[in-house]
Amino acid sequence: MAKAREGNADGRGTEAPLERAERDLVALGILVAAIFLFIGTGSTVLTGIVRSWVYGVGSPDVLLANALILNIALLIFGWRRYVELNQEIAERRRAEETAQRLAQTDALTGCLNRRSLDAALAGLVDSAEETGEQVVVFMVDLDKFKRSNDLHGHQVGDAVLIETARRLEALLPERALVARLGGDEFICCAVYAPGSEAKIELLALRINEALAVPIVTGGLRAEVTASIGVAIGARGSVHKADHVARELLHRADLAMYQAKRRGRNRFAWFEPSMEKELRFRGELEQGIRDGLPCGEFMPYYEKQIDLETGEITGFEMLARWKSPRYGLISPEIFIPVAEEIGLIAELSEALITMALEDAKAWDPRLTLAVNISPLQLRDPWFAQRLLKLLVAANFPPTRLEIEITETCLHENIGVVRSLIASLKNQGIRISLDDFGTGYSSLAQLRTLPFDRIKIDRSFVSSLGSSADSASIVEAISSLGRGMALPITAEGIETSEVLDALRQYGQFKGQGYLYGQPASSEEVIRDLAAQGLLNPDRAATLAPDGPSDESTSARCA
Repeated sequence: MAKAREGNADGRGTEAPLERAERDLVALGILVAAIFLFIGTGSTVLTGIVRSWVYGVGSPDVLLANALILNIALLIFGWRRYVELNQEIAERRRAEETAQRLAQTDALTGCLNRRSLDAALAGLVDSAEETGEQVVVFMVDLDKFKRSNDLHGHQVGDAVLIETARRLEALLPERALVARLGGDEFICCAVYAPGSEAKIELLALRINEALAVPIVTGGLRAEVTASIGVAIGARGSVHKADHVARELLHRADLAMYQAKRRGRNRFAWFEPSMEKELRFRGELEQGIRDGLPCGEFMPYYEKQIDLETGEITGFEMLARWKSPRYGLISPEIFIPVAEEIGLIAELSEALITMALEDAKAWDPRLTLAVNISPLQLRDPWFAQRLLKLLVAANFPPTRLEIEITETCLHENIGVVRSLIASLKNQGIRISLDDFGTGYSSLAQLRTLPFDRIKIDRSFVSSLGSSADSASIVEAISSLGRGMALPITAEGIETSEVLDALRQYGQFKGQGYLYGQPASSEEVIRDLAAQGLLNPDRAATLAPDGPSDESTSARCA
């Protein structure tokens, strides 16, 4: 744009600023000189001309007359250049104002941008300090905006961002700022009197409610929500305003991530403990990155039992992290972190590779069940990569069972349907995990070729004490019989739950009643005692299983 503005039609715009200024000064000097010359010679020459024309007396001096004509020409030229110069100055001012506005605002929404936010927020902090008030910062992050953007297109995504900015500006009080940090993140800053926490929370709730209202544009309906982090500045801070502003933004950001972890579509206040959580999370992220090549992640196995005969039918693989710093870490802690930092596929495939090798030592009748992350189901090449792992391990696909959580069905039903079909064509069986916790419809169960459904442990573990859980388990068991789908019940922890479960039909079951999840070495010893090892592999297994020396060597 700068080049287009400099290239004027007369070619003058290509000059350097210094040359242009020198030329303008020369033109202005000519105009001033012409004015003085006109004053000096004009009266004399004009008087002679008038006398000659009116009275016919004498004749004007030709040289002076020519000088006067040249003087008038110089005056016209100088005045024209003066007008052009004023126009150029006005044009430059407008261009500078436009450039400054573009540098300080977001081009799409018209809000402040990241570059101008710091100074604006520091000014607001100074202003609040002078009046004895406090600045409140709301970090607003749109939930699942990327999914909506991918589904409806970028034009709808832009419309969502513009409407979000409009709604935020409409809700905020006076002396407030709205900025877009980029992507789907917005910052709202407002000034409140001390003790206004209730008003602040009310505003946060109103923002949540306003942004949850669907946005209809171009015949498409976009639905997003917002996670909001709230931080309030302390009065009488000894730090400068710019330091306070940066600290407020940092705290609001931490609180926003806490709101996301609590379920999204809500707000959370900043708490000092969040700093420790952030440091711990950073350590976890680095630990995952370092631990993957060192073999710190390993599969553990939970027994799956035929409740009618009491025999082992297979195992479900569960991920465990044997951290040298924190010890044995549960997947509920590190799996979400691995998903967020983009390492879940690498981690899952490494664990599946180890589990396939372990399961080759079991009796060929025993199956291996593996959970798959929803993020992996978005990968259209997942089925091919899984098949490659099976071929490399020389493991029969018919012994493998992939477990897909119910919530995955709502991410992208088309991709999930294609993935399930690809896996089943290879002989792999598919289970619908955590059934009853999501929003699966009967149509989805009918159209998606699942081989098994698993009742979520929350219903099974409370079976003896909750009438609602009993009704849900009974309904799911009836559904399974009607659709010829076998059922696995998770979370069998007591004999009372087992007895209650048997009333509703035939199940496979798993839970702590049959033992805690065990390492590969413990499983081998248990199966050896029951005569359930693969005869072709049993002779090659060490009595105490593999050692950790190789892992230690890799990490040394």
